[in-house]
Amino acid sequence: MPKLRFPGFEGEWTKKRLSEVATGFDYGMNAAAIKFDGTNQYIRITDIDDESRCYNQSNPVSPAGILDEKYLVGVNDILFARTGASTGKSYLYKETDGKLYFAGFLIRVTVNAENNSIFVFNTTLTQKYNKWVQLTSMRSGQPGINSQEYASYTDFYPMLNEQNKIAKFLNMFELRISKQRQLIETLKKYKRGVFEAIFSQRLRLVPKEEQKSWKAFKLSDFTTRITRKNSGTTDIPLTISAQYGLIDQRNFFSKVVASTDMGGYYLLHNGEYAYNRSTSNDYPFGSIKRLELYDKGAVSTLYLCFSINENVVMSDLAKWYFESSQWYQGVNEICAEGARNHGLLNVPNDGFFSTIHILPSDTEEQARIVMFLSRIHYKLVQAQKELEKLICLRNGLLQQLFI
Repeated sequence: MPKLRFPGFEGEWTKKRLSEVATGFDYGMNAAAIKFDGTNQYIRITDIDDESRCYNQSNPVSPAGILDEKYLVGVNDILFARTGASTGKSYLYKETDGKLYFAGFLIRVTVNAENNSIFVFNTTLTQKYNKWVQLTSMRSGQPGINSQEYASYTDFYPMLNEQNKIAKFLNMFELRISKQRQLIETLKKYKRGVFEAIFSQRLRLVPKEEQKSWKAFKLSDFTTRITRKNSGTTDIPLTISAQYGLIDQRNFFSKVVASTDMGGYYLLHNGEYAYNRSTSNDYPFGSIKRLELYDKGAVSTLYLCFSINENVVMSDLAKWYFESSQWYQGVNEICAEGARNHGLLNVPNDGFFSTIHILPSDTEEQARIVMFLSRIHYKLVQAQKELEKLICLRNGLLQQLFI
């Protein structure tokens, strides 16, 4: 019996193989074998978000080929990844997915009428299942789990009425988490919109009669480049994260990507900035972040580092300014045409510090902007913390509600 149980239910749960609660265990088909009518979706395991287990429909795949209805995913169907790094990942079909076909590296099972598909799916989110995947998927080369192995997976199942009770509760919990994710996305869009409006001067936070013209600064007018070497001062190797800014690589990647000898790296102190010239979808011209989480840290010499002269521009204002896209234009103008080396922008050091930035010189307006944008950011941070708490609670319940 599980450690946590709803009142009114008694008796031991029954140990069963997955093949006793589901049928099918069908392999998917290659993308080239499917023809789309413009509304159909083709799901690969890489389309499933690891954290939310939601299908990413923003970039649907539409290969050409012959339409075959037997590869259509439907109600009570669970998909399992059978090979590669995603082996063991599972996905429960949702009615909102619409007409959905599944890929060749997936296995489809259909939960039978004597069991609840939501309950069965949630058994694949437990630590017990994850340990089984790790042991079963071990191969001499690429990891994998075939249909016979999935069919042999054993777990404990209660009667259908208790499955329904647990499934309903977990479904309500997932809905709460989903709503929190939606709130976060809305706050992110609002934050981006407000930041752009502020730093493009479409939105001013001082009365019109008190407004002063913004000034064109060279970056060197309010920053000082940092080239001090680490020389063993700190053992914290930093990298840039969209959510956390400059963060210890060991926490972000669960390993150290930096060189074992960081003596030649740049040493950053708390409150100083680093520019990572590596591009991404979120940061087409690289990203600039301030060190806030640690007193000191070391960054690769590929980064451009600097401090802020607060007699000219408040550091908090600079932090929020670099969260906007208004500084992109200056970098774009100094990049050599098509000059990208494995995603690294060819931004010359001198050119970077000569880029022009339009910012308020009035300290009162700077302070108002900082206070306003800090409040918006705080709301987003609190919403993200609430999501983390919900996920932590959900994961804890999964370990208590199942055997």
